[in-house]
Amino acid sequence: MNTHFERTGALTELTSYPQWAQDMVADCESTKQSVVQHEMWDMMRKATLSHASTANFMVGIWPVIERFPAYMALSLLKTRFGRSPGDNLARRWLVRNIRVEQNHAEYWLNWAEGAGVSREQVLHGRAPHGTGTLADWCEEICTGGSLAASIAATNYAVEGATGEWSQRVYESKTYAESFPAKERVGSLRWLQLHAAYDDTHPWEALEIVCTLMGTTPAADEVTHVGDCIKRSYTSMRISMDRCLEVRRYLEAVSEAAA
Repeated sequence: MNTHFERTGALTELTSYPQWAQDMVADCESTKQSVVQHEMWDMMRKATLSHASTANFMVGIWPVIERFPAYMALSLLKTRFGRSPGDNLARRWLVRNIRVEQNHAEYWLNWAEGAGVSREQVLHGRAPHGTGTLADWCEEICTGGSLAASIAATNYAVEGATGEWSQRVYESKTYAESFPAKERVGSLRWLQLHAAYDDTHPWEALEIVCTLMGTTPAADEVTHVGDCIKRSYTSMRISMDRCLEVRRYLEAVSEAAA
C-alpha cells in the first residue's frame, strides 16, 4: 500500500524520511564510497594525475555533463501535473533546476582548458572505451525507467556522489595551485559549484522519490530503485577506472620491463 509521505523533519536529516528509504540509503553506502574514495580523486588532490588520464576524464565524462539537463528533461516528460503530490513536486523542481544546469557544460570546458585539455578535444575527441558507461546508464534509466527510478539514479545518486568527490578535490590547496593564478577561479568554477557543502539537490531528489513512492511502497519497488542507485554508483566507478587505464597500462609495462 502506497501511503502518502510528507516530510516534517529537516531536509538534510536522513531520519526525516521513511524507514524503507533510510534502509535503502544504508544498503547503497558502500557502493557509493567506492566512487567517493576512488583513487583518481587522491591523485587530483596531490596534482599527480597524468595528462593522459586527465584528458580521458575530461573527454570521457563530457557526455554526462553535456546531457545532464536532457536527463532531467526526460524525467520531466514523465510527470503529470495534478496526478499526485510527487508529480507536482517533481515537476516544479525539475523545471527550476534544468535552468540551473545550463551553464555547467561551459564551466566543465573551462576546467578542462585550465587542466591542459583543449575545448576542441573535449567536444570532438574520441572518448576512451568504457568511459561512457555512466552516460549510457543515465540515458537508459531516464528514457525507460519510472519517474522515481530516474530521479533516484541521476539527481540523487550521481549528483550526491559527485558533490562528495568534488569537495575532496576542491578543498585541496595543492590542486588549486596547480592552475595558473590568473585562471584559477574560472578553471575551478565547476568544482566550486559542485563542492558546495550546503548543496541540497540530492536531498531534494530523495524527498521527491519518497513523495512519489509513499511510506509503504512494495518491497520489489524499493529493491528496484535501490538497484538503480547502486548501478549509478557502479557506472561512475567503472567510468573512473577507464580514465586511468592508460596509466595502469604504462605501470604494468614498466613493472614487466623491470
